[in-house]
Amino acid sequence: MKFGAHLFPTDYSISPGQLAKNAEERGFESVWFPEHSHIPVDHTPFPGGGDLPNRYAETLDLFVAMGAAVATTERINVGSGVALIPQRHPINTAKAVASLDQLSGGRILFGVGAGWNRPEMENHGSHPVTRWKLMRERIEAMQAIWTNQQAEYHGDFVDFDRLMQWPKPIQQPHPPILLGNAGPRALQRAVRYADEWMPIVGRMNNFDTRLKELEQLAEQAGRDPIPFTAFGTQPNEEAIEQMAGLGATRCIFMLPAAPSEEVLPLLDRQAKLIEQFSDA
Repeated sequence: MKFGAHLFPTDYSISPGQLAKNAEERGFESVWFPEHSHIPVDHTPFPGGGDLPNRYAETLDLFVAMGAAVATTERINVGSGVALIPQRHPINTAKAVASLDQLSGGRILFGVGAGWNRPEMENHGSHPVTRWKLMRERIEAMQAIWTNQQAEYHGDFVDFDRLMQWPKPIQQPHPPILLGNAGPRALQRAVRYADEWMPIVGRMNNFDTRLKELEQLAEQAGRDPIPFTAFGTQPNEEAIEQMAGLGATRCIFMLPAAPSEEVLPLLDRQAKLIEQFSDA
């Protein structure tokens, strides 16, 4: 089992670089950062229930945070948890991901999602109803850029003629793409264009059924079994054992957007917990 730590980095929380360095020293396999470019005042209700936490509007830029984490570490993987693809241009994003993969020596995990905040994506010119098709095309376009000396893509939402872009990622054929989605068509999407499935475990109660379906869909598509990461696992033995029993390859714990004096003791406790399970 591998273990990751997720944090909303803000101007009042532990810095991404400090978190990554300390997580690496404590045996974590990965650190993860979220993305929200902004939060509209009139936003979609928070999927977690209740008021939307302030950290959603206050988080640092995703790729800046990932770069800071890469710069202070040598071994730990650095992940996007998740990059909101309908809000990102694929050519720019392809270059950012490949650049980070080069600078990190091949340590980038590319978690992706389509987003839940409809006014936020609409401010980027993306329509909520078509955001999944838009996301698929943008991911396929990025895959073409990463894997070809000259790339082109022609879809309904993404359309460009042959182009050249470097650097190419160190990881081949590209950094792993982890789909952060648990909706009705999440498994079909994971099989079509992702390398792993990364659902939020606290929002699901039918894991057995869905994992069997994922295995069947992968087999029908001629793919090997698709790993899954348990995003938002509770940091206790029971929750870890449950995810291990379901076949999770990684559990990701959530940390508060708080200063180092609050976060590091939590990281210490989590590090002691995972010693008995970790293969990082």
